[in-house]
Amino acid sequence: LCLAVLLRAARRVRPAGEDPGGEIAPAGAGVIEHRPGRRAFVLTSLGVAAGAGAAGALSRLVPGWLGGAGGRESVVLPAAARPLPALPAATELGVPGLTPFVTPNRDFYRIDTALTVPRPNADRWRLRVHGLVDRPFEITMDELLDLPLVEADITLTCVSNQVGGDLAGNARWLGYPLADLLRRAGVRADADQILATSHDGWTCGTPTEVVMDGRDALLAVGMNGEPLPHEHGFPVRTVVPGLYGFVSATKWVTDLKLTRFSDELAYWAQRDWAVKAPIHTMSRIDVPAPLARVGAGEVVLAGVAWAQHTGIDAVEIRVDDGPWADAELAKVPGIDTWVQWVAEVSVEPGRHDVEVRATDATGYVQTSERAEPIPSGATGWHRIAFTAT
Repeated sequence: LCLAVLLRAARRVRPAGEDPGGEIAPAGAGVIEHRPGRRAFVLTSLGVAAGAGAAGALSRLVPGWLGGAGGRESVVLPAAARPLPALPAATELGVPGLTPFVTPNRDFYRIDTALTVPRPNADRWRLRVHGLVDRPFEITMDELLDLPLVEADITLTCVSNQVGGDLAGNARWLGYPLADLLRRAGVRADADQILATSHDGWTCGTPTEVVMDGRDALLAVGMNGEPLPHEHGFPVRTVVPGLYGFVSATKWVTDLKLTRFSDELAYWAQRDWAVKAPIHTMSRIDVPAPLARVGAGEVVLAGVAWAQHTGIDAVEIRVDDGPWADAELAKVPGIDTWVQWVAEVSVEPGRHDVEVRATDATGYVQTSERAEPIPSGATGWHRIAFTAT
């Protein structure tokens, strides 16, 4: 999760007898997990900056850390064995200021606990699959790239995203189906959790049944036609549609252990966040921007809505607490992505408030009840104000 959220919200289990105000943090946590005083916060910030500078210097001194053999530039992605067609033009509504359907890699949100971005060497990368399985094994990068890879359009969302926030993005991913990988290992019936571990030791617990239910859960190597950027998990990460990232999206993944939730808890579950966290149905207003000034008369409203692995059936808007009106939806390639929406309203000069809500494919109407991200994602309707002149 983002550092601001970590410093504000992360909890930890203290060793017996430890002073609650002490400075000890759990190994590998990367953040202070009590509420620090101003002096502690400043010292921590300086330490983070110094560590980042040292890491930058090291990257210039160690050959191959940023490139060369095993670097991102050396990885050539194979063509998908099951390629997707090009996206239809109808996925884009063409409204200025509206979030694009595909998020460019450089603009994709980055949320993790790494203070410096890990840069594993692809030539030395190994994935271990073990635990409650009949046939544990390891796989190399070359072996993974030789498998029949598939493409999938999937929107990811961070659990720390506030209502109306921008911690969501959509990409076309290339990877190998996680379900096929687990079938190769022979998962035992009592293994209800996939405990994934990243290169830097972070852990993530994903329900086994979700990965095995037929959705496009991937061991991903590509993002929007390129090898994964370092910031997004190079050389390999997991992508599971329909779950918040803290229980599904392990960057720089090196280990998949089949286990039970009753036996082991992942990093954020140990800190009292949800163990299973399906993404809430959500919608957002992008146009007009909050507090914008627009011309009176016909005003275009637009935004995005998502209910990953369920799909959006309708989006409604209302102005100044008036009646709800249907918005027009763009086309989408499947149920695992967000969708653009647009509506036109007529307004008089003055200040106006707009709200939006979505209905998913099951008929569930997005709740108006406000909830904070902790422990399982924010809820509520997005509302903005603008002025017509």
